[in-house]
Amino acid sequence: SSININKIDKGSIDSSISTLIENVKSSKVDDSNGISEKQSKEIFSKGELKADLNLMYDRIEDFNNYVKKDHKKIILEGVNLIHGSSKSHILNTNGVDFEVSRGLYSFESMFTAKDGKDTSSFNYTGVDTLKLSDKLQDRGYMSNLLNQCEEQVKSFPIKDKFVGQIIVTPHCLSDFLSFIDYSISNSALISGTSIYKNSIGEKITSSNLSLSSNPVDDRIDSGYFITGDTYKAENVDIITNGILNTHLLTLYGAKKTGGKRIANQGGSYIVENGSESLESLIKNVDKGVLLCRFSGGSPTDSGDFSGVAKNSYYIEKGKIKFPIIETMISGNIAKMFMNINNISKETVDFGDSILPWVSFDGITIS
Repeated sequence: SSININKIDKGSIDSSISTLIENVKSSKVDDSNGISEKQSKEIFSKGELKADLNLMYDRIEDFNNYVKKDHKKIILEGVNLIHGSSKSHILNTNGVDFEVSRGLYSFESMFTAKDGKDTSSFNYTGVDTLKLSDKLQDRGYMSNLLNQCEEQVKSFPIKDKFVGQIIVTPHCLSDFLSFIDYSISNSALISGTSIYKNSIGEKITSSNLSLSSNPVDDRIDSGYFITGDTYKAENVDIITNGILNTHLLTLYGAKKTGGKRIANQGGSYIVENGSESLESLIKNVDKGVLLCRFSGGSPTDSGDFSGVAKNSYYIEKGKIKFPIIETMISGNIAKMFMNINNISKETVDFGDSILPWVSFDGITIS
């Protein structure tokens, strides 16, 4: 059982602990529950605990002025720049003693474009950053997305159904990586529904994909120092050249399944970039879609998915032809990752992940 309080005077703490103990007594026994063993006491810190409010204002004002001047068709539906800071002290009765201080800026923007009676679909992006050293329009591929949004005020349906290629942008790639994340984590492995439950050491993607989770990597501005089951977090190579190296089981998940506990809870992903340019990836598409945003339900346990391509483009004979509307894509994510054509050398740094463009084959487009 767990309990949260918003007062830390002795009376409130004592009363809450008494309530917690009673809740524990009435909870269902599960022998797989447990707490982390003693580890070396450590203090972690990252970022600035105090916000630079003047710089935050300047960055927002500069962004608004930039959009008004250079993107006259854009309507900013929402722009947020937030600084969050926290101090945590984590202890348990085995002697775990961690202190964590964090400060982080988070920027996000949602926008549409309008030209007369023509409007685009909405789009959005966001980044996490330790310092506001760059202009907001220079982060997260923002200026390019604004350009695309203005192009998309006139979008067209694809006339015929076909099986072809899609190039998934960094903004959209996380939607598909989340299937792998879910399939190698507690829920799917405990229930036995994961298609990767017996796949450690085996090839589960094309050999040109390498994926790592890097919560304590200097390249990741957000990340985390301590896992949810109170272990010191570690960077983990999940997939190397297509081979699955590990599941992401917590202490509970490991006891429940008999697998190995990993001091990593996923996220903070870096996909190793390739050697070809995005331009080259596009030139190699005979017929397909540049998938910039995907709207669809959760995939099945086997990876089957379908949904609508949003803010996306039709590609034919190596050239982007036009923005698309009312276009469905469907396929199987597990097979999709086995059918990677290539990965771009360009990447986008979102602060919580660093991702490239990835070209996939065998997708139904209609």
